[in-house]
Amino acid sequence: MKWSLFSFLSLLTSFAAAAPSAPSAPGWRFDLKAERSGIVALESIVVSPTLAIFFDRASDDPLQINNHSAWGALWNLETSTVTPLNVLTNSFCASGALLSNGTMASLGGDPRGFPGNPDIENGLQGLRIFEPCASPTGEGCTLFEDPQTLHLLESRWYPSSIRIFDGSLLIVGGTHVNENFYNLHPANSFEFFPRKEDTPRPSAFLERSLPANLFPRIFALPDGKVFMVANNQSIIYDIEANTERILPDIPNNVRVTNPIDGSAILLPLSPPDFIPEVLVCGGTSTDPLDPLQLSSQTPATTQCSRITLTEEGIAKGWVVEHMLEPRTMPELVHLPNGQILITNGARSGFAALHQVSDPIGNSNADHAVLTPSLYTPDAPLGQRISNEGMPSSGIARVYHSSVTLTPQGNFLIAGSNPNGNTTVGPGIKFPSEFRVQTLDPPFMFVERPKILNTPAKLAFGKKVTVPISLPNTLAHLGAKVQVSLMDLGFSSHAFHSSARLVFMDATISGDRKSLTFTTPPNGRVFPPGPATVFLTIDDVSSEGAWVMMGSGRSPPTLE
Repeated sequence: MKWSLFSFLSLLTSFAAAAPSAPSAPGWRFDLKAERSGIVALESIVVSPTLAIFFDRASDDPLQINNHSAWGALWNLETSTVTPLNVLTNSFCASGALLSNGTMASLGGDPRGFPGNPDIENGLQGLRIFEPCASPTGEGCTLFEDPQTLHLLESRWYPSSIRIFDGSLLIVGGTHVNENFYNLHPANSFEFFPRKEDTPRPSAFLERSLPANLFPRIFALPDGKVFMVANNQSIIYDIEANTERILPDIPNNVRVTNPIDGSAILLPLSPPDFIPEVLVCGGTSTDPLDPLQLSSQTPATTQCSRITLTEEGIAKGWVVEHMLEPRTMPELVHLPNGQILITNGARSGFAALHQVSDPIGNSNADHAVLTPSLYTPDAPLGQRISNEGMPSSGIARVYHSSVTLTPQGNFLIAGSNPNGNTTVGPGIKFPSEFRVQTLDPPFMFVERPKILNTPAKLAFGKKVTVPISLPNTLAHLGAKVQVSLMDLGFSSHAFHSSARLVFMDATISGDRKSLTFTTPPNGRVFPPGPATVFLTIDDVSSEGAWVMMGSGRSPPTLE
C-alpha cells in the first residue's frame, strides 16, 4: 500500500489524539469528609498521632452525650469520625496548649449555661485536662475537670496561652465577662498553669492595648522571652525579670486582635542562631470606633507586617508586604517545609456577633475568602505570597472556624459560626458549619519518604539516627533535605497559639536508609513537650513522627 505524506501525517495525528494524555502533576485538594463534626469546631488541637479535640460553646449542637448536646469531641484523623467528649464547664472562646508531660490543658471560657442542660458550669476560670491518650481511637480517654479545686486565678474569656521554656503555660489577657465587642472588663494580667504564684501579674501592655486586645498573639522566643501583639502594639516580655520592652507599632494603623482580627505566626527557627521573626497578616486599618459606626462592608487590610527580633531588626521595624486579597480573621499555619498557609477569613467586616450597623444575618463580616495562599518566608519581598494552583474550599470559614496541621501532613479545617447558637437553614449566608474538610498538599498523592521508627523521647542537644525509607524519585544526590520539629499548636479565633517549627541540621546516609539529625540545644528553642518530626525532601513531606521532646516530666522542668 502506498501512503501519501498527508495520509501519514493524518494517521499520526489520529494516533496522538487517541493516546492517553500524560498524567498531570498532583495539586492541592480540598477533601470534604462524609461525617460531620457534630459540634462547631471553633477550637481544635491535635493531641495524639490519630486524634484531635474540638471544642465549641455549651449550646444546642446536634452531637449528643448523656442526653444533652455535646460541646467537646474527639475527631479521628485516620477514619474521619467523631466521638463526643463530656465537658463540665463552658469552653466557649477558651484557649489551650500541651504541657511538657503531654497533657492538654484547655483554659478559660464562658460563664453562661444553656436552656435544657442544667449541668453546664461556669467556664470563666475553667481548666479542662486531657491526659495523654494511648488508644488510637480515644477509647477510655476523657476530660478531667474539678472546678471547685482546679481553676484559674482570674476569670478569663478570650485569653491566650502558650507553652514556655519550662513546659508550663503562660496565660495572657482575656475579659471578666461576656463582652459584646470590645474588652471593657479586662483581665489585664498574666498567670501560669500549673500555678506558680498566688496572684496574677498585672500587665501595663494589656492596659495600653485596650479596647481591642482579646486573644493577644503571643510567641515563646528562643531565649525564653515572649513576644506579644495586641491591638496595634507589640512588646517583648521577660518572664523571669517580669519586665517588658516596647517595640514598634504595627504600621498604617492596622489592628490585629479581636474583635479586629488579623493573625500572626512565629516563622521557622533555623540553626545555628535560631533568629526569631514574626509575621502578622490581616486585620483592619481603623480606629476602635463605636461598633455601630463600623460596617460588615468595612474593607479588611491586605497588609502583612514582618519583624526580625534582633537589635538590628527591631531598629529597622516592621517590613510591610501584601496578601493577594484583604482578610479579616485569617489563620496562619506552618507547613513542614517552612512555608506558611494563609487560610479562612473574610474580605470585610469584623469578628463578634451582630454588633455592627449592617450585619449579614448575625455576622459582623462578609465576603468569605475561599482560596488559601502560601507564604514562602525566604522568597524575595513582594514575591512571597501566591495562590497558584490552590483550590477553592467552597465553604465559608469565617468567625469561629479552626485549622490545624495534622501528623498525616494535611490540614484539618472545620467550624464557622457567627451566630449565637446552632443556626442553619435556607437563606442563611453564614450558618453554623458542621462540615469538615482536609486541605491536602500535593505530596499526599505521590510516594513519600517515611520515618520508620523514632525514640519515644528525644533529649536536647543530641544527634539522633533513625531508619528511613525513600522512594526512588527522592533518593538522588543534591536533593533538598529538611527535618522539622513542630508543635502543631491550638487553633482558636484566627490564632494558632504555641505553633512552632524548628529546623534541625540533618544528613541522610549514603545508602539512603538512615537519617541523622541534631535536636535543639535546649527547652528555650523548643519548649519541652510533645512534638512532631517531619522529613521533607524536595518539598515532599513524610508523615509526622510523634515524639516527646525532652524528659516528659510534668512542668516546671528546665531542660
